Amino acid sequence: MGSEGTEPVLQSFLLAEKSKMKKIPRNLQKPNNNLEKGEDAHLNGIDYFDPFIERNLEYPTTNGETLTHLLKACLGTGILAMPLAFQCSGVISGIFATVFVSLVCTYCSYLLVKCAHTLYRRTKVSYMSYADVAEVAFANGPQWSRKFSSLTRQSVLWLLFVTYFGTCSVYTVIIASNFEQLFTHHMGYELNLRYFILILLIPLILLSYVPNLKYLAPVSMVANLLMATGLGITFYYTLCEVPNISKRPAMGTLETFPTYFCLTVFAMEAIGVVMPLENNMKTPRDFLGLFGVLNVGMGGVTIVYILLGFFGYLKYGETTKSSITLNLPTEDVAAQVAKICISLAVFCTYGLQFFVCLEITWTKIKENFEKATVYHNYILRTVLVSFSVAIAVAVPTIGPFIGLIGAFCFSLLGIIMPVLIEFTTYWDNVTVWMTVRNAVLIVVGLMALIFGTINSITDIITAYEPNATWAVHSTINSTLIHLTTQ
Repeated sequence: MGSEGTEPVLQSFLLAEKSKMKKIPRNLQKPNNNLEKGEDAHLNGIDYFDPFIERNLEYPTTNGETLTHLLKACLGTGILAMPLAFQCSGVISGIFATVFVSLVCTYCSYLLVKCAHTLYRRTKVSYMSYADVAEVAFANGPQWSRKFSSLTRQSVLWLLFVTYFGTCSVYTVIIASNFEQLFTHHMGYELNLRYFILILLIPLILLSYVPNLKYLAPVSMVANLLMATGLGITFYYTLCEVPNISKRPAMGTLETFPTYFCLTVFAMEAIGVVMPLENNMKTPRDFLGLFGVLNVGMGGVTIVYILLGFFGYLKYGETTKSSITLNLPTEDVAAQVAKICISLAVFCTYGLQFFVCLEITWTKIKENFEKATVYHNYILRTVLVSFSVAIAVAVPTIGPFIGLIGAFCFSLLGIIMPVLIEFTTYWDNVTVWMTVRNAVLIVVGLMALIFGTINSITDIITAYEPNATWAVHSTINSTLIHLTTQ
């Protein structure tokens, strides 16, 4: 990676004829005579721009609040599939593979924020969205990248919106499904799942009215507590009468490992919330660093993922289901409490996923309609939530389709795009180590794209063809492995 201290001053912010990106407001503060220690307003007679001093937020989030949001974004419903992932990888190799996947996801998030901090200083702005970072990096990168700057921006925006809006619809279905299961158990008769989805409309609209991330922090805190309670009960069941580790295979097979890979990557990935969280921080420098918010958050998440995956698979073995909560005895009160807590945690998480969609859409509206007001913002929130619930009502089996979209979007957004952004940001100082390292990351991203797509297509076939079996999945994976080993 190139040194930020020797970066050339760019002659232009963007290539005007190629980019349609709006100018990012500088949000300059009033003159501040109390600069941080070691920082001067002028260096060698040249004006020095510090984006973190210039950043002026009305409702900044603290490090603790940002960490809370990050934990909630990562500890989503994907964690419940980790025992199944360990079934595919093996009980021992799953530990090391999960650490590797976590390092990849964390490092790609680090690359994105690090490049953003560099571009803040180059362009003299105090914050950027993911799409802004991508466009500015490409527009001021090597000659080949400049003509793709506007396309890159639009691609990132669409991929983010589709992925997170789809996630909102899936969360609606997940919440409704859990409550439907409990309702059927206690009432003795069934109601159509669509009724439970519709019931969620008003609560979700009210949740979407939380104005910003600052006020959403308590909601994320409640979600973390609920998820912790639900996972705590789940751990209790997995730790009771645990069989000997020798009864489980230490390593999986090449045929099942791709399934592990896509399950884990898309469970851990939270690239869409990284820049919104950093943009809203009171002390954005603390997001990176050895003990920064990113590393602390992802480190904690990785430990929880490994523990649940390891003990969940060790307990239930080949009977492990797609969600570990489905293995819990429904007749037990504790298991019912776990399902309720996890469902409510997912409900609270909806707000954070929704914030990404809202930010993208509202920015587009403000660009085209200068008279847009807060009143219009809340109309937009209502419409977006209603539309996501309507999709869930229309297609309650939407999950596999969103999985396909997620497989495609997260591979590009979470792994491949941050690597390309680093190449274009430091294109005049590319080292051999950067080239080799990023080439490996791109290969990992392509694997996630291919295997994730295959896994999602198999899920779609299984969902809509009751007679379909894992033979379909095995056949596709076997063919792919054969081709890649030629």
